Parts: sequence; structure tokens; C-alpha cells
Amino acid sequence: MRTEFDTELEDRLVRYAAIDSQSDGHSPSVPSTEIQLDMSRLLMDELKAMGAQDVTLSQDSVVLATIPATQGISAPVMGWLAHVDTAPQFNASGVKPVVHRGYNGGDITFADAPDLRLSPDDYPYLAQKHGEDIITASGTTLLGADDKAGVAVVMTAARHLLENPDIPHGTIRLAFVPDEEIGRGVTPNLPADLAADFAYTFDGSTPGDVEYESFSADAGVVTITGVSIHPGWAKDELVNALHLGAKVLMTLPHVTMTPETTEGREGFIHAVSMTGSAAQVEMHFILRDFEMAGLEAKGALLRQVCETVAATEPRAQINCDITHQYRNMRYWLENDMTPVDMALAAVRKAGMEPVSGAIRGGTDGSRLTEFGTPCPNIFCGMQNVHGPLEWVSVQDMAKATQVALNLASSVAELDAPA
Repeated sequence: MRTEFDTELEDRLVRYAAIDSQSDGHSPSVPSTEIQLDMSRLLMDELKAMGAQDVTLSQDSVVLATIPATQGISAPVMGWLAHVDTAPQFNASGVKPVVHRGYNGGDITFADAPDLRLSPDDYPYLAQKHGEDIITASGTTLLGADDKAGVAVVMTAARHLLENPDIPHGTIRLAFVPDEEIGRGVTPNLPADLAADFAYTFDGSTPGDVEYESFSADAGVVTITGVSIHPGWAKDELVNALHLGAKVLMTLPHVTMTPETTEGREGFIHAVSMTGSAAQVEMHFILRDFEMAGLEAKGALLRQVCETVAATEPRAQINCDITHQYRNMRYWLENDMTPVDMALAAVRKAGMEPVSGAIRGGTDGSRLTEFGTPCPNIFCGMQNVHGPLEWVSVQDMAKATQVALNLASSVAELDAPA
């Protein structure tokens, strides 16, 4: 069933998705790619045009804005967040969004990849979308609905509130964050910049999803320095860093602790990249677990494997550095479930049964919660993200928009904190 928000949501997602804003985990700059600011500046212009207040770009390249409270309403300040960057795992340049209006229930084909098929046989949720408006890319890029669907939802809900000042709501703070996909968007500065009592990320998948538990995450970098020499003179002298890197990979568990062999509440060690030469190799890993004991055990295992391989070749240097990324937001939210309960009620009010599972990943809310602002995650409709078969239903985005508006109304009934 079409809603009053469908046309706006479709227009926003199609426009936003066409903008290349891919982040880069190897870049030290803030944001990691200058092109993300193309999205940020556009959003600032649109926010100013719709009447939002305090529209600024923070020192961490976060777009911030305020929807003022309805006159006479004194309530806690709520935040809405979405991220402007798209994932670095797949091509995101030259995205050409395609709208499949009134989806007929069959296979969806792609103009730029004739052999590619998005089939309801492979993705059962798609089979439930008969008659809805489905947006995909053209086959050679991701779509970027992660998280431009969330951006479209937040912008549409914000515009609706600003144009309908009779709707009771408290002050709402908006934040559009860079570099979420590489785990660097939320810094310790954001809680003060956002100035919200609690917040929500719109960065989830299926309608009804309200998530308050995520992975805890660390990153591992293994640097291997061998002994380089001309291969013609290499007998008993050459120490090939590539061979030692391969030993590290082969010594790590392959059957029980990789992303492709785990599910549910199982954690993993994921080898992300291996670059370099016979002289020196740099390997990047991500470590994930829902519990800190499990995360620490995976870090200890990676270090142990590096030490074991190093012992086989004392002429090489093998360093293993493990750094903090984010932590399971459940650790803090379970102490006060009020923001979660409000989201569950807002979903029910929108006519859906809420579902709360554990995210096999993280959101900006994971870091924001850790830094002091409680921030569960709410769906925005994106499916099959980070690849060419990504899609989103406009009507699912409309459901997320209604949930946001339900939250705005429900906060108006609360008293502001003393």
C-alpha cells in the first residue's frame, strides 16, 4: 500500500545513491574520503532549505541539525542518526539506481550485468514484496541503501515535522555521520556535539527490527618483515614474508572461526586483506564476538599463531597489533531499556510486530552507546547490502519513516530530565 512518503523517499534515495561517498579504511584523513563531503554538503543545503536549525559540520565531519520542539513541549532530547558513507567492499562509483515499480514477483534483471539475477527463490523476503516499488543498482555496483535508505528516512521524517508544526514532539537532533563502514564515524566528541539524552540509528534491515545488541569488535594488523635478497643468491638466505603470511592464514582455524562458517551468536576472525611482497607483508583482520571473553580469546589466538609462525623462522620479524573498534551496546542499554522499549512501542503503533535480534556487525549506535548516549538501531529496509544484489523497498522505507514519527510523538509525552 502506497503512503504519503513514498514519492519523497524514492526521490531521495535515487538522488543520494547516485553520489559516490565510499569510505576508505586505509586513509588516515577525516573523513577518510573527500567525496563523502559531497553528500554532507548536499544534506546541509537541504536541511537549511526545509527550515532545520543549527545546521553545522562538526570538527569530525558530522552534519548536525536541530528540529525544534513544538511550542510548549518540554521533553528529553532525542537524536536520529544515519551514515553518509557506503561500504568499501564493492564498487560504489557510477551507481545508477533503478526503480522497479509494482514489482511483479519474478526475477529482477540488471541492465549492466545481463547474467545477474535477483530472485525470490534465493531471497524469500523479496517474494513478500509483490506490488511494491523496489530499488536496485544496475548490476555493476552496490546500491548504497546502507545507509542512504536511513538518510532518506531521517530527512523525510524531519521535513514532515518541520512542515507540520502542530505535531507534538520534543527537540530532535540529527546527525549524519561519515566513515561508519570503517568504524570511525562516531568519535568521543559526538555525545557532546549531538547533545541528546538518547538516540536511534536508522541502519537496519527488515521492517520491525529493533536492535540493541551488536558484536564487540577489534582490529588486528599483522606485519611480517622477511629477509630480502636476489633470488639467484637466495639459497639459505631469503626469508619470504609471503610464505610466512600464508602460514599465519593456514594456522588460524578455517572450519570453526571464519565468517563463512559461523552464524547466530558465534564470533569469528576474518582475514580482510594481505598486501606486500616477499620482503614485507601487511595483513588486516577483524575480530568479532558478542562477549568480551570471546573477543579477548580471539585476540590471544591471533597473537599465539603469530608467535608460533615466528618461532619457525627467527630471522623474520612478525608483529601483531590489536586495536579497539567498538563494543556490544547491550552492555549499557540493558541497564536502562527505556529507549529500546520506546522503539518497540513505536514499531507496534506502526502496525508491525517488533523483532530484536543480535546484529552480526555494528552500527554507529554501538560506539555512541559506549561513549555515553544510549542508541539502539532501527530498520530502514535495506537488503543484501555491500554487493550488486542490494535492494530496498520504498514501502519498507515508509514504514521506518512512520516509526520515526511515532517516536517523535511518544517522546513528547515524557518529561524533560531535571
